[in-house]
Amino acid sequence: MNAVVLAVSLVLILSLFRVNVILSLCLGALAGGVWAGLTFLETVDAFQNGLSGGATIALSYGLLGAFAVAISRSGITDVLARLIIEKTGRGNSASEKWIKSILITSILLIAISSQNIIPIHITFIPIVIPPLLAVFAQLQVDRRLIACVITFGLATPFLILPVGFGGIYLFEILHKNLQSNGLIIEASDVPLSMLISACGMLAGLLIAVFFTYRKPRHYDAPEIAKLEPALAAIDKKSLAISLIAIAAALSMQLYSSSMIMGALTGILIFTVSGVVKWNQTQDLFSRGIAMMAMIGFIMITASGFAEVMKTTGSISDLVSSTSGALEGSKAMAAIMMLVIGLLITMGIGSSFSTVPIIAALYVPLCMDLGFSAMATAALVGTAGALGDAGSPASDSTLGPTAGLNSDGQHDHIWDTVVPTFIHYNIPLLIFGWFAAMTL
Repeated sequence: MNAVVLAVSLVLILSLFRVNVILSLCLGALAGGVWAGLTFLETVDAFQNGLSGGATIALSYGLLGAFAVAISRSGITDVLARLIIEKTGRGNSASEKWIKSILITSILLIAISSQNIIPIHITFIPIVIPPLLAVFAQLQVDRRLIACVITFGLATPFLILPVGFGGIYLFEILHKNLQSNGLIIEASDVPLSMLISACGMLAGLLIAVFFTYRKPRHYDAPEIAKLEPALAAIDKKSLAISLIAIAAALSMQLYSSSMIMGALTGILIFTVSGVVKWNQTQDLFSRGIAMMAMIGFIMITASGFAEVMKTTGSISDLVSSTSGALEGSKAMAAIMMLVIGLLITMGIGSSFSTVPIIAALYVPLCMDLGFSAMATAALVGTAGALGDAGSPASDSTLGPTAGLNSDGQHDHIWDTVVPTFIHYNIPLLIFGWFAAMTL
């Protein structure tokens, strides 16, 4: 068995049995490295060398958590939650359906805009989602549906929209790596090549919204009873400062291209203004980091896992062994390349990190098999995106879980990873294969 297949399979199996994702990634990396022929110490060295790759994003998420706690203490999120709860409490089933539709649509639009119009990625999740958990409970909204909605908004835009993160993925990563490996294709054709695959994501979203998770699901909602006392302490100054802090944090993040600087700016505004007392900052950071620490440590561990997989050389071996068994069949080659991309990305957890690896392997193979430039772009781009939505180590799944599990009622694997895998990775395989065969 190939070391990548072994490692990723072990991670997924352990995760499905509710073994912590960090432990699963560590064990998968060790097993894959030793199986590929590295000594135990060589595997450990490769793993440790890769850990630094996730340090920046881990600190970003920790500070973001502290910023989210500061916002919640200002009371602005409680006001939003209370207004919605009061309206649903006075309304009938028709008004509840209307409010539920508005909520889901709003969250979808926020998630989509976080990739391009306001490129803050998952920064909005710990600020927007936790205060709405009481609302979701009141409306009996299935949180698996919200996870699918958020993940769609985080993952689909960069596949087809050439702005924000999409501009980075489509032009700076996908197009450049296609060209550097010998494929002649115009940059403007790359987004078009991904259009069919993106339709697969849309199909998965519609299935999740209108079929799979449309039925009510019960959650405990102790937060509802706690909102009223909190509102008594809210004043206009706190609300105004909250808006200023959010705007300043966003502006700094866009200016510096750093979530760390953005979060620090917002926290400083809250403390200087007195909304958060200086002697309360210790608790602020403790609670914020506790809320987001799991994401950070999983991303750090995933970086180590990816480094081990690269060091073993097993990714290229996997592609080579597969191409040797294809016997010139384009249809079989397309599905096999997509499945391999799924395996690689499920372990690494990032489409952006996967494309440079698989482009070097897939482009020559596609050219030998006679795939068009558009079909090759679709295969590489889709193979890179596959697994991002359904990987235990992807921020497209970790972000939604961090927000939806604030009260401990949302499981990362079974309530986020499995639903997004089913609704997005399976359609991506089907639509990506169709794109490769028709373009």
